[in-house]
Amino acid sequence: MAAALSRALKLPGKKGSELGEYDPLTQADSEDESEEDDLVLNYPRNGLGRDGCLGTSSSKLRGGRSGRLVGAEDEAQEDEEDEEEDEWRERLPSKSRQGRDDMKGVQYWSHRDSGGERGGPGALGGAGLGVHSTDEEKRMRVKNAVRSAFFLVPLVCATLVVLLCAFLIPCQKGELEKRPLWERALGDAEDVTPPALALWDVDGDSVEDVFLGDTEWTNDTHGKKGNKIYSVVALSAVSGQVLWRKVMQETVMYIQCGLQYSTQPSPVCLLIGKSFITTVSAPTGKKLWSLSLKNIESQAVLLPDLQGDSDPDLLVATLPADEALDLALTLISGRTGALLGHPVPFNLTGQGKLIGPLLHETQRGAYYIMFGLGNVKAISLQDIYFRASGKMPLTQTLRRKDPGWEGLKKDNFSSVIQIYSPHDHDRAEFLLPLMDSYGNNHNSLDSASNLNSSRSDWVLLYGNSTLSLLRQRDLRKEWTFKTSPIHSQPAAGYFNNDGILDLFIQHSSNGIMKAFIIDGANGNLLWTNDFVCPGLVLETSAISTSAGQSTFLFWASEPIKAQRNVTKTTVSPVVAAAQPLIRKLFLLHPAYPTVLLELSSTTDTAVTSAVSYQEHQKDATYITVSSRPTPNSQPSARIVKSMSLRAAITKGQIVRLGEGSKTGGPLKPGAFEVSKFFRRLTFRHQ
Repeated sequence: MAAALSRALKLPGKKGSELGEYDPLTQADSEDESEEDDLVLNYPRNGLGRDGCLGTSSSKLRGGRSGRLVGAEDEAQEDEEDEEEDEWRERLPSKSRQGRDDMKGVQYWSHRDSGGERGGPGALGGAGLGVHSTDEEKRMRVKNAVRSAFFLVPLVCATLVVLLCAFLIPCQKGELEKRPLWERALGDAEDVTPPALALWDVDGDSVEDVFLGDTEWTNDTHGKKGNKIYSVVALSAVSGQVLWRKVMQETVMYIQCGLQYSTQPSPVCLLIGKSFITTVSAPTGKKLWSLSLKNIESQAVLLPDLQGDSDPDLLVATLPADEALDLALTLISGRTGALLGHPVPFNLTGQGKLIGPLLHETQRGAYYIMFGLGNVKAISLQDIYFRASGKMPLTQTLRRKDPGWEGLKKDNFSSVIQIYSPHDHDRAEFLLPLMDSYGNNHNSLDSASNLNSSRSDWVLLYGNSTLSLLRQRDLRKEWTFKTSPIHSQPAAGYFNNDGILDLFIQHSSNGIMKAFIIDGANGNLLWTNDFVCPGLVLETSAISTSAGQSTFLFWASEPIKAQRNVTKTTVSPVVAAAQPLIRKLFLLHPAYPTVLLELSSTTDTAVTSAVSYQEHQKDATYITVSSRPTPNSQPSARIVKSMSLRAAITKGQIVRLGEGSKTGGPLKPGAFEVSKFFRRLTFRHQ
């Protein structure tokens, strides 16, 4: 009766310590074993009775805490259950309370899954309990393992994807993220003659380092000038520190890097003076071989392998000062520095600047060397090798000739092809490949750069004021543009969107520098502006952007058209002559042709420059070599300066050109719009 009343009043059992709720089984097994146990023996939990069995005639609610009134039959059944439980406890006196709880848990899960009656296969007692419980435990373990796998496998996969992306995305090194601006003084500069300059990565930081020809005076015991010391210095592009220095016997005219040997893992640099050619290891400056050769006048030309030793060979031009008509082409082994035969002389009647030599590969795969003195000639590489060594080249490719080029010969007895012949004073001044970024760093001997330049059209400048484009397929002039005398080499870059390289040229006269951009497709004028003459002759640099167009970097003083709106102030001639000339570095982008970005200003005289790209940072570094005046009549100091373009752009000043530019773009774009555009500029190697 008391049990029925307890169930009717929904008396709670003792709270379990582990389950966090009232557990009648725990209450029933408590050490007190008081009379209150009888009140909760049949307290339902999750639809089960105390013994964990589901009786078919039971009406207990599954999952609830409340009980229900039962009849006398239930009470009798309950008493029988109590007696059986007491007997079972006596048989297991050594079992601890925790063990009994575990047994009840096993009995509970076994009966719930099997749905059997008391005394069935899953009932308490007998051998069937252990077997059935073991099988159910295995099932639960497998089920839990599957659940864990469904959770852990996606988590592990996501972690692996994140780590893989982290390793695939190139990491920016800490020093490179600083985008340094540095300058270093090296030796003396008695004049404004450009020193030898080249770029190549030698310390493995993915940034091209600086190679520079250096000259400095030694002091005697009385502090006076002694002898000159000539050397080549390698500078780190990140910090400007000296990586190595090599003393030379005379001035180095050219430095070319990127020569690769099959037996030499590291790249090789070529140092060329008036009477020597020396190769050194680019990372260390260690000499590999040296060749004495008189009256060297040109850079080295990278040739295909002529000897079959798997290494490229070289060609240089020599021009004796006392025999101006005997220009000679000399073949040199790229691996050992040995002469391949003897120099091949040419009796040239022209005068003027030395043109080339340049290597060209025709559309039929034949190789020709282009050269000249005020004119442009060509000769097949096969003929040069045969005349030098008396042997034919080993490979069939080098024996090939182009019928179209051979048909330009004046007679069948001559091996020389006439490309351009001057008339009166129209001597050739420049002949350069129409290739993007060629003028930025053309002292490279890597195969990829030379292959691109050897398959391009050419820009021919003659008579100081006439610019023409020569088509490589038939050597005819595509167009001609005439202007005032041009004093510097044109720079090729993409100004409009036709996919054809355009040309930036400049000339100076009467204190005014005029800048032009010529359409490479038809020779029309795309852009022009006038500046105060900066008093220096320095090539313009065309730098490729990630969007496909090019930016143009050039040196000038104040734009004249921008000064027209400024109030003029009267300055005496004496004061004007005493004031130093300020030279400014301007950046021009075709998206805003009426706007220039002033990146820097200086009173130094820049004599040469180069551009290096950082692919990971999508940035470019502008390197200048300048002559800086020093007091007390001392020789000018030579200054090497490195500047990150993206860092300089963030500090640049906007200069408006007004309506004078012949463009179809907007005349007055907003300052915020222009600043936002330039700050988002990124650069890439073409």
